[in-house]
Amino acid sequence: MTLEIDIESPWPETTDWEALAARAAGALSVVAPELAKECLSTSMIFTSDAEVQVLNAEWRGKDKPTNVLSFPMLAREDLLDLPDDGPPELLGDIALAYETCAREAMDKGIALADHASHLIIHGLLHLAGLDHEISEEDAREMEVLEIKALALIGIADPYGDHHL
Repeated sequence: MTLEIDIESPWPETTDWEALAARAAGALSVVAPELAKECLSTSMIFTSDAEVQVLNAEWRGKDKPTNVLSFPMLAREDLLDLPDDGPPELLGDIALAYETCAREAMDKGIALADHASHLIIHGLLHLAGLDHEISEEDAREMEVLEIKALALIGIADPYGDHHL
């Protein structure tokens, strides 16, 4: 999968967010091979709470910021049916809100980079058609994939209560 990444203020320049996103996506492609297809691309923006609030209000009718937004372009069935070497396909778009991500990381006592990695993986799974809000079974499936991908890059289970 190809990532098109835009990093805006207030995300700090002290971290290589592009490399972090590529690492998270690479780990996820190991546990969710449907995302390993070279024909796929995803656009990702690291932006502010204010920008994410605008997107959230416009596209989801929720006038508040959130940590990550995902805008899928393919249905899960279409993603699964894509040939590995097909023409380019846009999987979707992801937006991460700095202030919310930073506050959540601080509240959890974890590094912002680790939390951002988790949210990128979470967002990519939404783009792949998974949704934790459908049922407990769907939530569990998504969480297990997140935990496995995060483990591949040395990040602990963010849920803390799962045994794989």
